[in-house]
Amino acid sequence: MLRAITRLRSYNTKQHSDDTLSKQMRQLVQLRWMAVLGQLLTILVAHYSFGVSLPLGQMFGVLAGLVVFNGLYEISLRVGRPIHTAELFVGLLVDITTLTFQLYLSGGATNPFVFLYVLQVGLAAVLMAAPLAWALLGVATLCFLWLAEKAKPLDLPLDYHLGFESFYVQGMFICLLLNAALLVIFVNRITQTHRERDARLAELRQRAAEEEHILRMGLLASGAAHELGTPLATIAVLLGDWRHMPELKDNPDLNQDIEEMQAQVRRCKSIVSGILMSAGETRGEASGETTVNEFFDELIAEWLDTRKSQELHFENRFGEDVDIASDSVLKQTICNLLDNALEASPLWVGMEVSRDADDLIIRVFDRGPGFDGEVFKHLGQPYQSTKGRPGSGLGLFLVFNVVRTLGGEVQTKNLPGEGAEVILRLPLESLVLKED
Repeated sequence: MLRAITRLRSYNTKQHSDDTLSKQMRQLVQLRWMAVLGQLLTILVAHYSFGVSLPLGQMFGVLAGLVVFNGLYEISLRVGRPIHTAELFVGLLVDITTLTFQLYLSGGATNPFVFLYVLQVGLAAVLMAAPLAWALLGVATLCFLWLAEKAKPLDLPLDYHLGFESFYVQGMFICLLLNAALLVIFVNRITQTHRERDARLAELRQRAAEEEHILRMGLLASGAAHELGTPLATIAVLLGDWRHMPELKDNPDLNQDIEEMQAQVRRCKSIVSGILMSAGETRGEASGETTVNEFFDELIAEWLDTRKSQELHFENRFGEDVDIASDSVLKQTICNLLDNALEASPLWVGMEVSRDADDLIIRVFDRGPGFDGEVFKHLGQPYQSTKGRPGSGLGLFLVFNVVRTLGGEVQTKNLPGEGAEVILRLPLESLVLKED
């Protein structure tokens, strides 16, 4: 199971780092399709409506090259190929080069659409680091200077005095609207992507802090287990001596109390031994193979044997059995839920196991007062409890973290009338014992 957890963590980390670049490239691809359509319409309108003589064959050839380039990126995004930062730079460089050739064939620096360079540089400033953005600005500047020297100007009448009736003014107006609209659309999308990325990073930082907290608790638990070994052994010896004392041996009530104390000491020693055994082991290395049904049958039997519950209603609706790892951490996680339910509802606790496609569903519910409103808002965070005891509120915190590590999710709700319900959804793949 350790290898499954490691794969899930590495996959999630890689997905977080690649997701932003993929979204940005997808938005660039969409913007490029809009540019292809816009260029096609502009060429046709200018040539056939405004009577501007244009080399249609060459301009359509440049446009076809841009279509092929963008189509390849569209396919790569659909198959899930990882995107690198340099590809964003190359993509904008291709856009600038294509725009330059189109302007060269249609008036050069005198073409009102020359201001589309501003859009390309603006996108670079939003998407990339400052050095790359400045580099693209330099490329755009050189392209403009080259167009001013080499390109043939448009054969348009000098009709600027006509105001908006001037073809050139109309072209500049269209270019202004196009630049502004595309910048607003794209910058808003990029800003949303950055907000989502920042939210994911904040979540990862929170998880790292919680895992560090769990590590500290684990170290403290291991140290406490070492320290508790000697006093528990002393108590066990003293209780054994008490049972043979004449004044206590003939008292059945005291004998029964001593027997109960000895049972609880044995349980404490078993818990301490389990902590010490697992302290030096990586999680999952000592896990044996079992099945879903066997795992829960053993868990329920062990829990009933060590807790004083008048009634535990257990229902297994899992169906066809599946091999999984017999993992002590998962067992302790579920026992934490049952313990919380028992404390809230000492007379009745319910548990149901079922399957939803490739997920294991575990429901634990009770007939207690339910979650307090303020605590309900912060479930899954450490020390969120209404018990009023120092150190309480760690049970659900550990449950949330273990389930999240396994790639699952936790849902909590108060039931109508009375009681609360906690639902664990765990992918079965993360529970399978992996062999080398």
